[in-house]
Order: sequence, then C-alpha cells, then structure tokens
Amino acid sequence: MSSIDRDRVTAALTKRRGLVNDALTETLPIDHPEQLYAASRHLLDAGGKRLRPSVLLLVAEALTDTAPLNDEYRSFGPQDIDIMSAAVSVEIIQSFTLIHDDIMDDDDLRRGVPSVHEAYDLDTAILAGDTLYSKAFECMLDTGASASRSVRALEELATTCTEICEGQALDVAFERNDGVTTAEYLEMIELKTAVLYAAAASIPAILLGADDKTVEALHQYGIDVGMAFQVQDDLLDLTVSSERLGKQRGSDLVEGKRTLITLHAKEQGIDVDGLVTTDSVDSVTEHDIETAVDVLEEAGSIEYARNTARDLITNGKNRLDVLPDCEARTVLEDIADYLIERRY
Repeated sequence: MSSIDRDRVTAALTKRRGLVNDALTETLPIDHPEQLYAASRHLLDAGGKRLRPSVLLLVAEALTDTAPLNDEYRSFGPQDIDIMSAAVSVEIIQSFTLIHDDIMDDDDLRRGVPSVHEAYDLDTAILAGDTLYSKAFECMLDTGASASRSVRALEELATTCTEICEGQALDVAFERNDGVTTAEYLEMIELKTAVLYAAAASIPAILLGADDKTVEALHQYGIDVGMAFQVQDDLLDLTVSSERLGKQRGSDLVEGKRTLITLHAKEQGIDVDGLVTTDSVDSVTEHDIETAVDVLEEAGSIEYARNTARDLITNGKNRLDVLPDCEARTVLEDIADYLIERRY
C-alpha cells in the first residue's frame, strides 16, 4: 500500500466539512415545530467527519477536473449543478440511519452526546429520523440537474436507503444465527455501510452526465472503500487501546457481536464464544482481551481481516482510473488508504 499524505487528506476533509456544515445549517433551520427540527439537527450539530459528502464533492471536482475548492458548489461546472445539495442529501441520510440505529440498539450516546431518543424522547426521535429521510429527497431534487438525471439520482438514493434497511435487518438476524459465514457478513456490511459511500461517489457522476461505465466504476469505488472502512473498525476494536478508542477495547467480542475476525476464527474451529468468560464490558480485563487476540492471531483471523481490507482498498483505488489524473482524484485515493490506516 502506498504511503499517503495525511496532512493533505486532513486539510481536504476539514475544508469540505466546514462547507458542508454551513450548508446543513442553511438547509435545516430550527423551524416550527422547534422540537422536531432541533431533534433532527441534534446529531448533525454534534459533529462528524462528513466523509461521504466530502467524497461526493471530490468526485465532482475530479470529473470536471476543477481546481479543488475554487468553484462554487451551489452552481458547479458548466451546467451550474447545485452539487452541494446532493452532498447535504447524502449526509442527511447518514444522520437518519444513526438516529434509528441508536433506537434499535438502545444506545445512550452518539458522537459524545446523548442519542436523540435520550436527549428528547422516542417518539420525537422517530419523527426526527423520518423528517431527515424526507428532507434528503427534497435536497436531491434541488440540484438543478435535468429531469432525467434528477430521476436517476433519486433512484440511486432510494435504492441505497432500501439496501441500508436490508443490511440492518441482516445484522439483527445475525444475532440469532450461529451459522453466519464470512461471505454473509461481507454481504451485510456492503448493504449496511458501503452502499451510502457508493451513492456518494456515483451520484455526482449521474448529475454531471458521466457515462454508465464511469458511474458504475465510482459506485464500486464506494462499495470497496465502505466495506474496508467497516472491516477496519472490526480490527480497531481489538487492536487499539481503550484510551484511544474511547470505549472498552474488545467490546464487540465481549458482547458477542459478529465481526469478520470472529467469523473467520469460527470457520477455523475456534470457540469464539469462549474467548472471554464475561459478557460484561465493565468487568473484562486487558489481559482477557490480550489472550483472546493471541488466539485470533494464531488462527490467522486478524491477518485475514487486514488482507481483506487491503484488497478492498486496492480494488477501490483501481476503480478511479475512470477519472482524470488530477488533485481531487489523488485525494480520493489517499482517503481510501486513510480509512484503513487510521489508528484513532
């Protein structure tokens, strides 16, 4: 894997994050009824890397070979497309999924603040998620693209939302299924996590009128990068200290969550459920986790996950050959590496 310019990636994401944050504030004002819109904005205001909208903006820049950040995203390219509305749409969908995920998992915190159903109440959180879902489609209609391209972008967004729900349903079903395979897990994370990256990468190509080959290649870039992102999360849960993670190291293992690592180990005959003797995150020790990781290392499961993530990133970067050789494309390549080299 090539070395990356971390400063360039950080600067690229920081600058675009600021612009996306401004656009989110403009798009989602605290309107009447105030509690509904405050709840809808709750997680958006709490922060976030804005990776998906940044990818969308960078793809638009690369497709048009535009100097980064030198064009007006609200009137982008020769066709005056409001590409920022598309970026906001994708980020709003991301926030919608987080609100509903937290409800389903009964999680109390998200991004260091109370989850929406904790900060407000369950009914308001459900309505806030539904509001964001609807607003995302409104935003995608505001790009100024031709009718045929707008319909195709809306179709991509709608299909993505359906697939996210399918992935979430598979994830829930896996909790009751002892026979889940690594192939099934990879299918699940493609649907639950990767398809929104795919939408972020392909929608600007649709709106700007790229050919089908380019749209499909960028879609697959998003799939590959998004899957690698989730596999890396599996790895970080076991290989990074609790202090750096901001949560108990190995919590996925303690709670019995399916990951690519544990599923591979099970396929090698490892008693995954017996790797730690407690199901309490509060009582597990660092020694317990170290011992479990040693077993997973010996089974080749840690390396299997690392290789899977690396292969996905390599494939994803190769998909970018459809783009001109420009700075935005280079940043997209670096972002792919950055996602699996991150160490919290």
